[in-house]
Amino acid sequence: MSAALSPSPLTEEVGGEALAVLRELTGRPGAVFREGQDAAVAALVERSQRALVVQRTGWGKSAVYFVSTALLRRRGKGPTLLVSPLLALMRDQVAAASRAGIRAVEISSANATEWDDVAARLAADDVDVLLVSPERLTNPRFREEQLPDLVRRCGLLVVDEAHCVSDWGHDFRPDYRRIRDLLGRLPAGTPVLATTATANERVVADVAEQLGAGGVEVTTVRGPLARDSLRLGVLRLPTDRARLAWLAAHLGDLPGSGIVYTLTVAAAEETANLLRDAGFDVRAYTGRLDDADRKDAEEALRSNAVKALVATSALGMGFDKPDLGFVVHLGAPSSPVSYYQQVGRAGRAVESADVLLLPGPEDLAIWQWFATSSMPREDHAAAVLSAMADGKSWSVARLETVADVRRSRLELLLKVLAVDGAVDRVQGGWRSTGQPWVYDADRYARVARTREAEQRAMIAYARPVDEAQCRMAFLQEALDDPTATPCGRCDVCTGPWYPVEVPPDAAAAASAALDRPGVEVAPRAQWPTGADRLGVEVKGRIATADQLEPGRAVARLTDLGWGQRLRALLGDDGVGGTVTLDHEAPGIEEDPDAAFDAPVRRSVSDVPPDEQLLKACARVLAAWDWAQRPGAVVAIPSRRRPQLVTGLAEGLARLGRLPYLGSLSLAHGGPTGGPGGNSAFRLAAVWERLVVGPELRERLAGAGATPVLLVDDLVDSRWTMTVAGRELRRAGAGPVLPFALALAA
Repeated sequence: MSAALSPSPLTEEVGGEALAVLRELTGRPGAVFREGQDAAVAALVERSQRALVVQRTGWGKSAVYFVSTALLRRRGKGPTLLVSPLLALMRDQVAAASRAGIRAVEISSANATEWDDVAARLAADDVDVLLVSPERLTNPRFREEQLPDLVRRCGLLVVDEAHCVSDWGHDFRPDYRRIRDLLGRLPAGTPVLATTATANERVVADVAEQLGAGGVEVTTVRGPLARDSLRLGVLRLPTDRARLAWLAAHLGDLPGSGIVYTLTVAAAEETANLLRDAGFDVRAYTGRLDDADRKDAEEALRSNAVKALVATSALGMGFDKPDLGFVVHLGAPSSPVSYYQQVGRAGRAVESADVLLLPGPEDLAIWQWFATSSMPREDHAAAVLSAMADGKSWSVARLETVADVRRSRLELLLKVLAVDGAVDRVQGGWRSTGQPWVYDADRYARVARTREAEQRAMIAYARPVDEAQCRMAFLQEALDDPTATPCGRCDVCTGPWYPVEVPPDAAAAASAALDRPGVEVAPRAQWPTGADRLGVEVKGRIATADQLEPGRAVARLTDLGWGQRLRALLGDDGVGGTVTLDHEAPGIEEDPDAAFDAPVRRSVSDVPPDEQLLKACARVLAAWDWAQRPGAVVAIPSRRRPQLVTGLAEGLARLGRLPYLGSLSLAHGGPTGGPGGNSAFRLAAVWERLVVGPELRERLAGAGATPVLLVDDLVDSRWTMTVAGRELRRAGAGPVLPFALALAA
């Protein structure tokens, strides 16, 4: 249950000791506790309670648990176990702790070679704080070798970014739900601290209820969430090239160094390239970076060696640069709560920082993809549990042959099943516990409705200046902050503080960059594990004689520029499927504001390629550094867009003055299933369903072993191209070079 919002402060005796630790931690002799910090420390140290701290970013939540740790250790308590979601956060916290003489170490995938040393230090009671990710709680070795003793000796449990515990939190992570089980195993009277900067009343109530399971009292410390240093604004521009051009023209006007957030990896990389071409020292920061490169990029920003990191949400919770001068979003996050969390990186230790959102009409399709990818499907769960009923250990690769779901989604499903007690992670894979499991359709439906409401709220936040309310007050209200009042700084309160014009030279440079088509389509080299269990008798490496050559596509669907055009052309095969708001909404060419506010459901259309698209394809072909130039063109048969694919193949043949030999034929009804899914199922869906018919075989024979350009509209798993190319090679074709309009990702 939740206790009073103004708990008792520290006693005079402990307060002096706590203040001394705070000054060591901050390195400032005159430092004093901010309102609420001493109250939280008192709840943990003096009363051994459970406390939930909801305070704005930069308020000093880490000071609460480090000061509490130091005081508890001096009183003979065991080490603090800190569950934290990101490695970037862990690194910052370890550095902060060392200033106060607090010995903090981490156990994570980034320091596997140090685990034995960490274990030895824990056994010797030479560790004050152990930082782990929530995923570590599922690791069999950690769970069996380290966790029992840690639970027994734990002096303080800290759950950082506690909104992740809640289904309603903007960054819910299934492994966080294990924390409730962990709470139940702690010795009576063990203090617990949960902290977050991004929780509305629903999330606060949910987290407090979980902390207070069994009737334990929970002290809630909640403060105002306004950030006086932030100057918020929204600039609505009609196209992706206009947004990029504005950024290239005005990035230098923004104060200090900062972060440019994008919604996709491709957009981050493309934007970074364009800004570098414009003369800015920037780096891309995405989930594709290895840990060493992430550390290097973070340090470059901290030391102001770069103007900006162009980042996805991989640079999120926990990154700490007190003097960060700006945050710009190219594309809106899916909720005001997550937006508040990201912009909170800026202005912690400076008087003013600029925060600007540049929304785009494509944002909603991306939101939908992320929303649907985070929800487990009942049929996938049933297939997995049915297979695992044999009681044996199943690897993820083997499970891919029983459920047609991509590996990332399958791993998420397994985490959900694990925290619900239906499966358990063991050495070498996963095993059923035998406990019954019921798909909680009502809960997932409620979460989905909440996500949709958050998206509508984000659309409302991004209204034009003359239609919006104070930006900061809006974010505070989204977080149920009762102190919300107009900030007097944002573009609604004082008028736009940012330039709105896009200089012609910047627009031309952005257009040139975005109009530059061409991305590689890497050939498949290995057959998927377990394909034989789906009736496809192949395994191991694909024979050299059956392999495709490296191919090309005009763009990824997630790319800016051509990616946006192709997403519109290919309709519901765009990023993550359909967008289903208002089917009567105008397109962006007619009304860019309305297109963002109520995007169109784009149905599949089938029209021949226009000249502009064919010219883009010709530019890709002209820049292709192939070993052998193609001598003929063949099409993949299309049931959804025959005019587009056939017209594309014929058009490329005409442009290249090559013979068009026709298309492969469909057998057994053609490929089954749709885009998405995992490799084993995608291969089985096309195996022996694309064949070289008699007419095409005769034409191939007449052309000799000439290289063939194999044409399709969209490449997703690459198995359609792989199987079709194998058939062509076995029918006498030379090297097969795949070409498609778009890559799905």
